Amino acid sequence: MAQPRRMVVLRAIVEDYIRSQEPIGSAALTKKHDLGVSSATIRNDMASLEEEGYLIQPHTSSGRIPTEKGYRYFVDRLSTVVPLSDAQRKGIAAFLSGSVSLQDTLQRAARLLSHITGQVAVVASPSPAKAKVLRVQIVPVSSTLLLIVVITDAGNVAQHTLALSPQPTDITLADVGSVVNGACLGLTFAQAAERVRSLKSSRRESVALLEGLAQVFEAMGDNERSSELYMAGASHLAHRRDIADMAPLFDALEEQIVLMKLMSALSEDTDAYGVGVAIGSETHTPELLHASVVTSGYGNSLASRAEPAESDAGHEDGGGSALGGTAHANMAQTGMAGEPRITDDADAEPGKMDDGDSVAMPFLDGGSGGSSGPVAFVGSIGPTHMDYAATIAAVRAVARYLTRAISSYDDGDGN
Repeated sequence: MAQPRRMVVLRAIVEDYIRSQEPIGSAALTKKHDLGVSSATIRNDMASLEEEGYLIQPHTSSGRIPTEKGYRYFVDRLSTVVPLSDAQRKGIAAFLSGSVSLQDTLQRAARLLSHITGQVAVVASPSPAKAKVLRVQIVPVSSTLLLIVVITDAGNVAQHTLALSPQPTDITLADVGSVVNGACLGLTFAQAAERVRSLKSSRRESVALLEGLAQVFEAMGDNERSSELYMAGASHLAHRRDIADMAPLFDALEEQIVLMKLMSALSEDTDAYGVGVAIGSETHTPELLHASVVTSGYGNSLASRAEPAESDAGHEDGGGSALGGTAHANMAQTGMAGEPRITDDADAEPGKMDDGDSVAMPFLDGGSGGSSGPVAFVGSIGPTHMDYAATIAAVRAVARYLTRAISSYDDGDGN
């Protein structure tokens, strides 16, 4: 079913306002877009859209600008997710491949996303509460002290000492280690503690060791530092014409706990493409009243997520929240070496993860899946008149590469 003409007019107004950030009049709209009707008819449509709450007129003699409701309608009907070309995917991979640790990867990802979008980028480190056990090592360090090393699927390496006297023999330690690794693979710390305790009934000779391991898992889940936020691009706000509206955003960036809760929740409440968008008051954060937040979770759940068929997402008049669109060619083209420019590339295969690329990513040498949700998030914060299509494409691309970077990360420098 075709969209009502006035909604086509709304889409054109939003697109033009995103580009110009100037009120849009009927004459300019008629000149730039082949709408098939006169300027007078467009004025009537714009008046109707204003009455319905999609547009406002800042001044009596000026054109119209979109409201939060207008942006929401526009975002919900973006038709596709922008595919990246091989060169663009390799550019992202090359920039992130120089990372020497997980933290370095996340910092680079924030800088990369900020450079691409020209907005504030926020990347959270994997949450310990959501991490899954990948491997457990029991290392004797003295006659009465064991070092328990746990590597998680989120790229973290947690260590904890366990005092045990008398200390089990090397054979017992190896045997219990093998059993615990088999029983706890893919479990959270809390689940692993419960599973280890369930083994005590069948291994009475190792009750003390198993109980100690269970307590170590609980301590790791409770005491390991919470997620960290890596930010980049706040300086971009200082150069905006709407700096007065954006000023409160600086206060929001200081409230990291508020941002963490908002973006974490948004990354778990996404569309089929794994992207969530909150516009203005939808953020429930006064400092973000004139801002929009685009967020995607990253982690094993996204690596295994099936891509929607291209044919299912190519209709502009479809409902729902396809959350994609055409990234404009005027995105940032200069900056740090290796940083790509995302554009519309019709020849690229949608959703392809460039598994055949020759560019090596760090920490990709095996690994385990099985996460039930994203382990952390990556997002972009900008004005409500941000380029949604381009921002969504960039956030989604960086999230997918972070998923690859941590899914099999198991070297000892992960934390």
